[in-house]
Amino acid sequence: MKSCLVATQIRKILLDVLKPHEPQIQELASKLGALPGISEVSISLAEIDQSTESIKVSIDGTDISIDSVRKTLEELGAVIHSIDQVSVAKKKKTSRSRQA
Repeated sequence: MKSCLVATQIRKILLDVLKPHEPQIQELASKLGALPGISEVSISLAEIDQSTESIKVSIDGTDISIDSVRKTLEELGAVIHSIDQVSVAKKKKTSRSRQA
């Protein structure tokens, strides 16, 4: 069987994240929203305990880097528990202009 690799871009991810009480979710959303390829971040609180919060992080964009998202979360003291949803699309080929 012949395999064919198609270039794709991540357009949406849904993460289950464990974070300390600080930073607050609005700061976390702003930091993630500033990353390249991300157009929208939505965070909802799922559970609170004495020292941590479980949150659901939904990220939409045109070319999301999970590695950049993971690094940013870790810098803020959070960890990805699981990746619950991923949506990808084929990369659009750009046409090269012909030079005469």
